[in-house]
Amino acid sequence: MSGLYPMKVIPGYYNSKPGIQVGTKLEGKVTVENGKLVFDENGIDFLKQIGVEWVMVGHKQVPEHSAEGYAWLKDELEKRGLKIYRIANDELHNMPSVTLNLPDRDEYIGRYLQYIRDLGKAGIHYATYAHMGNGIWRGGIRREIRGHATAGGLDLDAPNKSVSFGDFSWPLSHGREYSEEELWENYEYFIKKVVPVAEESSVYIGIHPDDPPVYTMAGVPRCIFGNFEGYKRALEIADSPNIGCCLCVGCWLEGGGRMGATAEEFIRWLAERNLLFKVHMRNVTAPLDAPGGFNETFPDAGYYNLVRVMKTLKEVGFDGCIMNDHLIDMVGGHYACEAYFTAYLKGVADAVED
Repeated sequence: MSGLYPMKVIPGYYNSKPGIQVGTKLEGKVTVENGKLVFDENGIDFLKQIGVEWVMVGHKQVPEHSAEGYAWLKDELEKRGLKIYRIANDELHNMPSVTLNLPDRDEYIGRYLQYIRDLGKAGIHYATYAHMGNGIWRGGIRREIRGHATAGGLDLDAPNKSVSFGDFSWPLSHGREYSEEELWENYEYFIKKVVPVAEESSVYIGIHPDDPPVYTMAGVPRCIFGNFEGYKRALEIADSPNIGCCLCVGCWLEGGGRMGATAEEFIRWLAERNLLFKVHMRNVTAPLDAPGGFNETFPDAGYYNLVRVMKTLKEVGFDGCIMNDHLIDMVGGHYACEAYFTAYLKGVADAVED
C-alpha cells in the first residue's frame, strides 16, 4: 500500500491523501441488466472528474448479494479507479421485524449476520444500519425551495405523510403503540448478536439517526437513535469498537434543540471514543418543531452553517467519508445536483484542511 494513508476511522481502508474524504453514491453509474452488471463509463468518468474516489453502492447495483458478488464488484470498480466504502442491502437496512420483535425477527437477524460476514470476506469494512422500525417519514409532496428547486420535507401538522423503506400508514404503522421499554429490549437482543460477528469480520457498523428523530412516528417511539442520550445508552449497550455512528447531519438538524446536543458536540463525543465512522452532510430549512416543519435544501441555504460541522471534523482528525445526502430536484438533473453538492463539500473540506 505504498503511497497510501491507512484510514484511522475504518481500519482496513486506505486513502490516497490524508484528512476528510468526500464520497458519493454510485447511483446511475452502474445498473444490473439480466443479472449482469453494466457500467456507464461516462458516469464513472464523471465521478473521477469531480474528484471522487470513495463510492456507496446501492442495493440494486449488486448482481448477487454474497461475498463473491461483493468481491467481484470491488475489483471491477478498483480497476476503474474507485473504492467501495459501503454496499447497501435495503432488505437488511431498516428492519421492522428486528426493531419491533415481529414473528420473523430471528430470520432477519440471521440474514443480517450473514450480510456482515459477506462484507468482511469481500474486504468491505463498513456498513450503515438504521433502526427506525417504520422508516423515513416525509410529506406527501415535495415543496419548492431556492430557485424553484423542489425537495422533501415534513410538517407533522399536515395530513399527508409518506414513508420510505416500508409500506406503512398513519396513525399506527403496525396496528398498535409500542413502548420505549420494549424497543430497548429488542435493540439489546439484536445488537448483542451483531457485536461478535462484526468484530470477527472486521466490519464497522455506523448506525444512522432516526429520520425524523425525537418524535414518536405512527405509534413507534424514536427513543434510541433519536437523540443524544439515546445514542449514548445504545452505544454503551453495544460496548464494541465496531458499533458506532453514521452521523446524518440533516437528521440532527431536524431534531434541533430537542436532540440534547449540537452536531459538533456529538461529533466530539463520538470521536473521543473512535465511534464516528461516516457523515451525511445535509441541510434543512428549520427544525421539525418550527411552524410548517422542515424542508431539505441546498447545503448553503439551510438554517445551519455546515462549515461548523466541517471544522469540527478537522478538529477531531476525522479521515473517513463524508457525502451529499438526499439530493434535490434542480435544473440540469441528477448530475448537476451531485456536482454542486459534492463540489461544495470538497471546497469546504479543502478550506478547513489547509
